[in-house]
Amino acid sequence: MIINCNSTSINLSQGHVMGVLNITPDSFYDGGKFMEDEKVLTQTKRMLDEGASFIDIGGASSRPGSDPVSPKEEIERVVPAISTILKSFPKVVISIDTTSSIVAEKAVESGAAIVNDISAGTADKRMLETVSSLGVPYIAMHMQGTPKTMQNNPTYQNVVSDVFAALERFCNRASQLGIEQLILDPGFGFGKTLSHNYQLINQLEKFHSLGCPLLVGVSRKSMIQKIVDVDAENALNGTTVIHTIAAQKGASILRVHDVKEAVQVFQLVNYLNQQESTPTT
Repeated sequence: MIINCNSTSINLSQGHVMGVLNITPDSFYDGGKFMEDEKVLTQTKRMLDEGASFIDIGGASSRPGSDPVSPKEEIERVVPAISTILKSFPKVVISIDTTSSIVAEKAVESGAAIVNDISAGTADKRMLETVSSLGVPYIAMHMQGTPKTMQNNPTYQNVVSDVFAALERFCNRASQLGIEQLILDPGFGFGKTLSHNYQLINQLEKFHSLGCPLLVGVSRKSMIQKIVDVDAENALNGTTVIHTIAAQKGASILRVHDVKEAVQVFQLVNYLNQQESTPTT
């Protein structure tokens, strides 16, 4: 449960929060909000002050139906942002959210310490070899299809078993390529129906047998909006409920738009878990 990020060791056993920073004009919740250096720094400071362990920077939207962005455009968005952040916050652990090996390489060269790939290496055949050579932790997410097509009638025989099997195959392949620091993400909302998402969260603990820390990314997503009949702007309360369930089922990282509330989730769940091992008097 320990990952090494630019010579910083992070123990994931108590749970950590990853703050989302989208350098994009079209992400589903915060698109266009952080395209300028000043706003990037203000948001980064806010998330760090609220307790984020990681800042996840992405230069291409992966919302359902989104079109791909060229690696060149991604690099032009994320590399300056990474450099700007590290000048002001040199100890921050930055994750690069990309499916492109070239973007991953340039981001790590600029100071990013983790690669977060929603395609688990399927979008770019060079990604796994690149990550192996970079020697950084790798977050691999399950996705059926691509962001453009993934919500066009996603189908499984059994979503939990099928996603588990796909991630297990990936772990075996990554191990063969020498990738030693793996974090797995079941991919909530990525090629999943509403029912699929809740089956996965309900049986999240089954994925622990794969032997890797788990990341959960449900922040303000439609799987919450549709159940409680709100838009993304008003989905924080529902997000916190699902975060609490995920933390109780052993999620190591919550990837979020709202850091303070997610940090409080881990504080409460960690305290609750401590009580189970405390002798009664």
